Amino acid sequence: MYRRVRAPHRRRAPSAVLATLTVRAFRRYLLGQLTSNIGTWMQRAAQDLLVLHLTGNSGSAVGIVTALQFLPQTLFGLTGGVLADRFPKRRLLLITQTAMAVQSLLLGYLTITGAVTLSSLYTLAFALGTATAVDTPARNAYISELVTRERVAAAVSLNSAQFNVARILGPAIAGLTVAAVGTGPVFLINAASYLAVLYGLITIRPDEPCKPCRPQRGGTRLTDAFRHITATPELLLPLTVIGFVGTFGLNFQVTISLVAITVFHSGAAAFGYLSAAYAAGSLIGAILGAQYGRPPTARRLVTATVVFGVLEAALGLMPGYGTFMALLIPTGFASVTVTTTANALTQLHADPHLRGRVLSAYFLVLLGGTPLGAPLVGLASDALGARSSLILGGMISAFSALALSALVTRQRLPHRPRKATALAASPHTETLGPLDSASGKSPTSRSTP
Repeated sequence: MYRRVRAPHRRRAPSAVLATLTVRAFRRYLLGQLTSNIGTWMQRAAQDLLVLHLTGNSGSAVGIVTALQFLPQTLFGLTGGVLADRFPKRRLLLITQTAMAVQSLLLGYLTITGAVTLSSLYTLAFALGTATAVDTPARNAYISELVTRERVAAAVSLNSAQFNVARILGPAIAGLTVAAVGTGPVFLINAASYLAVLYGLITIRPDEPCKPCRPQRGGTRLTDAFRHITATPELLLPLTVIGFVGTFGLNFQVTISLVAITVFHSGAAAFGYLSAAYAAGSLIGAILGAQYGRPPTARRLVTATVVFGVLEAALGLMPGYGTFMALLIPTGFASVTVTTTANALTQLHADPHLRGRVLSAYFLVLLGGTPLGAPLVGLASDALGARSSLILGGMISAFSALALSALVTRQRLPHRPRKATALAASPHTETLGPLDSASGKSPTSRSTP
């Protein structure tokens, strides 16, 4: 009799997400950023509620303070990208994160002592925005220096997930905290949250980055980044789409608070529950996006944006508090899918030595459009009601994605020369090739995780 010999058991390779999280430097960086970002979005939500309290529920005032916080992104965002390509990113992040912690501490002190005024709130919001404008490009470009090349895609997805999760969880926690202890302690909690990211940056050893990109002290021109973007449809499409979505669609820190207070006539607790529902959908979307780690495609970006726009417009038609809260879950899922896909497309197709400047352009259109969109949302709410701002924002987001997709696609020739082949000859280039129009995969490299 013959004995059946079993084939040796093969261990399944760990997923790209788990493999990336085993990198000590990236793991510390990610956890620190997640903690700090949650605190930052807590402060932004509490700040809006404080403005409503100080002004007697003025939607225009909420729009103004939000605009002042994001206005520096328009004024100094591109400068932040130049600094990120010129100086060591870790050193730059230590400076900006410390400055933001001081701002939060001062705002918390003024609020608790009762000395806060609308003008001081405006000034501190602008100060926070200025530090954020310099911080954002360096913070995102630093990711590619913490992991090996084959893990960049997973690291980008995880970073996008933590940013969007924090963007949604922060307001949800803030609403519940304000209802329990007031707005002042929220600002102090945010100040303490910066200790996590500072600890992570300090404990990252100088030799830990896997492939450091030497800072360029000369020749860091913005025109090089703009030329790179306009010549690369895989960069041009996500930047233009996210510009419209960020300006008109992603103003939930304003719209949810206005709907909770002016439409449903509720308080901070109800605002917290609505934000929590939106957070639940966003959290699901972020986890699934990071877990599967599929290569981002332009088609997925356009489809997700249209779905998001339709859901946001439908939110404005919901008759009651329960249906409004229920629809916030898929809306949050769609919004995270849009921002994560756009961010991943931008990072994967940006030249390494232009990455800081390209990302500064990305965040300029994502966050820099808020100074225009937030006041318009407040004015539309005051004139037509809070529901109208949701309907208009959703319609603009959906239609702009379809129109921009058609326009950018015309720039793509059927047999366009593969720029990635030429770029690959450069010893400084690590970008993936252009997306293949049929498969959505890079024709010049192996499939990303």
